[in-house]
Amino acid sequence: MLGVLMMLIPLAAAVVILFAPTRGARGIAMIGTLVGLGLAVLAGIDFNGWGTSGWGLEFERELIPSLGVSLTFGADSVSMLLIMLTALLMPLAVLGSWTAVTDRLREYYAWLLVLSAAMIGVFLARDLLVFYICFEFTLVPMFFLIAIYGSTNRAWASVKFFIYTFLGSLFALAGFLYVAWANSQHAGAWSFSIADLTTFASTGMTSTEQAWVLLALMAGFAVKIPLFPVHTWLPLAHTEAPTAGSVLLAGVLLKLGTYGLYRFVLPMTPVAVVDWAPVIAILAIIGILYAALICWVQTDVKKLVAYSSVSHLGFCVLGLFALNPFGLQGSVLYMINHGLSTGALFFLIGMMYERYHTRDMGVVGGLASKMPVWSFFMVFFVLASVGLPGLNGFVSEFLCLIGTFAAGGDGAYPGVLGPWFAAFAAIGMVFAAMYLLIMVGKIVFGPLREPSGHHGDLPADLTVREIVVLAPLAIACIWIGVQPDIIMDSMSGAINETLAVYPDLVTAARETLSHGGGTP
Repeated sequence: MLGVLMMLIPLAAAVVILFAPTRGARGIAMIGTLVGLGLAVLAGIDFNGWGTSGWGLEFERELIPSLGVSLTFGADSVSMLLIMLTALLMPLAVLGSWTAVTDRLREYYAWLLVLSAAMIGVFLARDLLVFYICFEFTLVPMFFLIAIYGSTNRAWASVKFFIYTFLGSLFALAGFLYVAWANSQHAGAWSFSIADLTTFASTGMTSTEQAWVLLALMAGFAVKIPLFPVHTWLPLAHTEAPTAGSVLLAGVLLKLGTYGLYRFVLPMTPVAVVDWAPVIAILAIIGILYAALICWVQTDVKKLVAYSSVSHLGFCVLGLFALNPFGLQGSVLYMINHGLSTGALFFLIGMMYERYHTRDMGVVGGLASKMPVWSFFMVFFVLASVGLPGLNGFVSEFLCLIGTFAAGGDGAYPGVLGPWFAAFAAIGMVFAAMYLLIMVGKIVFGPLREPSGHHGDLPADLTVREIVVLAPLAIACIWIGVQPDIIMDSMSGAINETLAVYPDLVTAARETLSHGGGTP
């Protein structure tokens, strides 16, 4: 029941906000998100699936039994980690918007809370229709957050975001419906249970059917990640979105795509995944390198961080399709780490923008002398994003790369990738260090550069409220960097179950190739 409450409380708070006085919107939103965080902590403490393949937070109610439609929720350890990340970011997003948003407050905070419920619903869904409804419904609040509260080009950014992600999701829906229809022909009854459909798809569909389903699901999830070449909506949406919108877009919404790969693509279409993993990995590596080179020439610091997400999420995809525990653990850990460090960078950019009303590194820079606390956090979270050993980013990048590297031999984790894939991805790590450190050099160090007519009512450096927003993220980055084994051990059971079928499939595929076969 805790899982259902984590969805219902934000929705209830959103309804209360719509009928409350405008001045009370912030407080109600803060209370609603803090209660959601408290429930997530309680659920995490009570969760009995850590380290196993078990499920918790289970809830089921039949809606249309004749069609197999039910309201079914539940979480494994990977889902639970992403729920806790969402619950952590939500009150920080509300607190970070305290002075950034001053108009139409009731709508703004109501949309934030609705978005929270939809995102948690995605991670909790155990019924395909519930998953798809929540997955698609995340578009609505984010569309309005960008369209109403974004920057100068917000209208086009919101429309492009909606069209790209909605059309991609339609392809995924077609794949899902085909699997449900094929299962109904096999079982004699309709079912939308994710567990039932996964079992059927992985064992009852031909390799050709799996390949078409893989293509359909990738069309939907690749846009959401976003994977090259369907990534072009992301930088514009990030740049135009309000600060909290950018934080939640980077921190959670992009992970809906990688979570979809973990939850559906890997277990549903294992034969097709083995066949097409090299192609998908190449697209991920192109995205890593291409986005890194674009970051190198950016002058808008927010657009730079937005493009860096395309590069970083490429590592997540690469780790997933390494098809071994190293890669998969690294990928899930990367989802969490990217949400923490990149979310924090968007907070920092928003705090700078509130004071200077520009994000141009040619106009503002050398802020260490004027904003030392802000500069400390900026350097810290950039180092976390770069992958400095001892901080959170290092562990996840290392695991993704070592998983990719190990996926080319005949050792303990045979795979269909290998050292060359890891080598090219590692070049992206070097590029990331260069463009992020160059950004820090321009915006933090050197002579002070300020546009005229800045600051307004805010003090030069960070306020206590802004430090409170950033401090939990910094603590989490250090904790994960020092003790990543706690999170890795907690997800090991679920990951091992997902990968159970792959060693035999990979071995068979490698034998086929060695005898002159090929990828379709």
